[in-house]
Amino acid sequence: MIVVMKGGSTPAQVQEVSQRLEELGYVVNPIFGVEKTVIGAVGGTEHEKVDAMDQLRAYDGVEDVILITKPYKFVAKEYRGKKSVVDVGGVMIGGDEVVMMAGPCTVEDADQLFLTASHVAKAGARILRGGAYKPCTSPYSYQGMGVEGLELLKEAGKRYGLKVVTEVMHVRKVEEVAEYADILQIGTRNMQNYDLLREVGQSRTPVMLKRGMTAKLEEWLLAAEYIAAGGNEKIMLCERGIRTFEPYTRNTLDLSAVAALNSLTHLPVIIDPSQGTGRRELVGPMSKASVAVGADGLIVEVHPTPDHAIKDGAQSITIEAFEKLMPELEAIAAAVGRTFKMPVLA
Repeated sequence: MIVVMKGGSTPAQVQEVSQRLEELGYVVNPIFGVEKTVIGAVGGTEHEKVDAMDQLRAYDGVEDVILITKPYKFVAKEYRGKKSVVDVGGVMIGGDEVVMMAGPCTVEDADQLFLTASHVAKAGARILRGGAYKPCTSPYSYQGMGVEGLELLKEAGKRYGLKVVTEVMHVRKVEEVAEYADILQIGTRNMQNYDLLREVGQSRTPVMLKRGMTAKLEEWLLAAEYIAAGGNEKIMLCERGIRTFEPYTRNTLDLSAVAALNSLTHLPVIIDPSQGTGRRELVGPMSKASVAVGADGLIVEVHPTPDHAIKDGAQSITIEAFEKLMPELEAIAAAVGRTFKMPVLA
């Protein structure tokens, strides 16, 4: 349940309500806002909640008590009532701006990464993507550069004024990757790796949780709940396509998920049109559709020479295609009442 405190309620009143919730067997998580404080409470048996709500409404400083019946609590829309904005080192995701994340699928070498980073930054990207560790279906495929790749990502981000998002695959790697990355990406194969979710929940680095390739929305949100329950509320959801019977595209990009999630959760929603389609000629059109339907950001694979990429060249767009796409996305963002950062031309 959620206890909404009145504007101007005192810390003592918040503490009194929190203490009573703990006595009733709830795990308490207060959120102190500018105008009001909201207390999230998880636990308790269903038949006791109605009585608890009546008790809590009688406390001084309590404006309302709202029962959340969904299996996920901290990520439910009712928990905050408005969209969360995740602060990634000054880049605000979930606000008015549609944020572009771009870069190569895989960090191959310094020349490839730095060339891509320089161009996507000039075109208006805010965050550099790139894989230092690569989850592969085959054990014989390229597994990434590891720490060396992380070092290159951090250096490229610093040089071109970009924040960095990269994937973390193992609980023992969370602290290591967090040293270099501004966003920890949880890939589709690890969406239900609950030990990993708990570990990034202990971190205070923002997390981008990709949808499992066969996951229902509720399963996805429950995976996010693992992270939030650990104390890390800096979560973004990334729709990257689901597996269907259609073989033409690598996955079926579920854009209806954006509208659905905006009604179910307060978390920002990112779209990955590269993984979502697996075809570079579809990346532009699906990026535009994503902005139109209400996505808070995009994560796009860009490569200087996609036909020679080590991984996923077929779904990577060229630098030139990316530069052409950005002003088109800016126009669509403006049409739906959003902003889209573009470079200021001299």
